[in-house]
Amino acid sequence: MTITPVLLCGGSGTRLWPLSRKSFPKQFVPLMGSQTLFQDSIRRLQPFAKPLVITGSDFRFIVVEQLAELGIDPDAVLIEPEARNTAPAVLAAALYLNAKDPETLMLVCPSDHLIPDNDAFRHTVDQGVPAAEQGSIVTFGIHPTYPETGYGYLELAEPSDGGPVPLRRFVEKPDAGTAEQLLASGTHMWNAGIFLFKVSTIIEAFKTHCPAMITPVQKSVEGAQIDLGFLRLAPAPWKDAESISIDYAVMEPSDNLSVVPFNGAWSDLGGWDAIWRESVRDADGVALSGNATSIECTNSLLRSDSEGVELVGIGLDNIIAVAMNDAVLVADARRAQDVKRAVQVLKQRGAPQAESFPKDHRPWGWFESLAVGNRFQVKRIVVRPGAALSLQSHQHRSEHWIVVEGTAQVTINDEVKLVTENQSVYIPLGAVHRMENKGKVPMVLIEVQTGAYLGEDDIVRYDDVYARGQGAKG
Repeated sequence: MTITPVLLCGGSGTRLWPLSRKSFPKQFVPLMGSQTLFQDSIRRLQPFAKPLVITGSDFRFIVVEQLAELGIDPDAVLIEPEARNTAPAVLAAALYLNAKDPETLMLVCPSDHLIPDNDAFRHTVDQGVPAAEQGSIVTFGIHPTYPETGYGYLELAEPSDGGPVPLRRFVEKPDAGTAEQLLASGTHMWNAGIFLFKVSTIIEAFKTHCPAMITPVQKSVEGAQIDLGFLRLAPAPWKDAESISIDYAVMEPSDNLSVVPFNGAWSDLGGWDAIWRESVRDADGVALSGNATSIECTNSLLRSDSEGVELVGIGLDNIIAVAMNDAVLVADARRAQDVKRAVQVLKQRGAPQAESFPKDHRPWGWFESLAVGNRFQVKRIVVRPGAALSLQSHQHRSEHWIVVEGTAQVTINDEVKLVTENQSVYIPLGAVHRMENKGKVPMVLIEVQTGAYLGEDDIVRYDDVYARGQGAKG
C-alpha cells in the first residue's frame, strides 16, 4: 500500500519568539541542530512515497530551497491562498490525491515536531497500516512523561500492547490538576496531531461531519493553477471554507478512530520550556546555545543567535533568555506559554519585530538590514548561485552596490557588466536594473540605499523569473 506523507507547513511562529516569527516560523529554523525541523521531518518520511507539502505563498520558496538542500523532489507543493487552519488543508490534499488513487494512504504530519528516532516512528506508522486499510482513521498517541497542560490528550478505550486500539474520546488541554489525573490513569496519551487514513476514508468523513467544506475546497482544487512548479489553489472558493482544525471538523465527531501508541521521544517544541527540556544541559541544568555564557546559573536556557551579540547570564535560575540582533526575550521559564502575549503587545505598538524576521528570505536568496537612518539604509544581500533579482526600477531611491564575495552581473539600463569583489557600482534613481549571480558560489554585496522613501514596495517590475507581480518584495 502506498503511503503519501502530507506535510503541513503553516503556523504563526509566536510561541518561540523572537527566533520564530510569522514571516519565518519555527519549522524553517535550525532549532535543535544544523537542519531545520521541516528538513528533519522530510528525512524521517523518506522511506514512504514522495511527500505532498502544503504551505502558504510566503513560504513557498523557503520550502523549495530546504528541499533542494536535501536533494528531495516532492510530489507537489500546494499553496494555500490564505491560512484556514488544518481542516481545509487536509481536505485539499485528499482531493488532490483522490484524482490519482482514492485508496492511497495519507500520513498527515506537522512539519515542526521533534522526533529523534526515525526508525521507531516508521515502525509505529507501519503498525497503523492494517487499521487504516480497513477504513479506520488512525491517530498516534505519545506516552505522557509529565502532566503537560499545553497538549490535548487521547483517551484509549482499552490498554494497548503496541498495536492500534479504539479511541474513546479526545480530551481538551487540561488544567494542572486534571493533567496529573490523566498522567496517572495509564489510559491517556498526548495527541501528536499525526494521522493515517485512506484518501477515500477521510473524504467520506468530511462528507459526513463537515459537508459544507467539500464544495469550496473542491472548487479551489479544481481551479488550481501551476505557478513555477507550485500548485496554487484557487483563492475565491477557498475563502468560503471554514477556518477550523481537522480535530474539531472531523476527528472528534468520528466513531471509527484508532490510536497507535508511539514509544519514542517526541515534542512539538511548543515553547521555550520544551526547547530547554530537549536540549543538552550542563550539570547545573543550563542549556547554552550560540554566543551565550553562564556564570553560576541554574535550570535556565541562554541562547544568542546573533553573531555580534554576547549573552551572559549571572546567577539566574529558571530563566529563559534569547537574544537576536533586533530583539531580546527574558522570561520566567514557568511563563513560557505567555511569550505569545509579548508578540501581541509588540503588534499593538506597531513594532516590526513582532512578525518580521531580521533576515528576509526571497526566492533568489536573502537580505538583512544592517543600519537604518534618515534617508539611508544599509543591507547585506546574499544571492544564490544561478539566481537573479527581477529587472526593476525605483521611484524614490538610488542605490550603491559593493560586492564583497563572488561576482555580480549587473544590468543598468542598456549596459551589462561584471562587478567583482571589492568593486562597486551606482544605480541612479529611476534606472532599470538587475543583479544576477552567474557563478557557482553565493554572491554577497553591501547595498546602500539613499532617498526619500526606502520601503520594499518601491519597485516597478519589468521582468521576473519568479513571476511576482508589481509591488512584491525583492
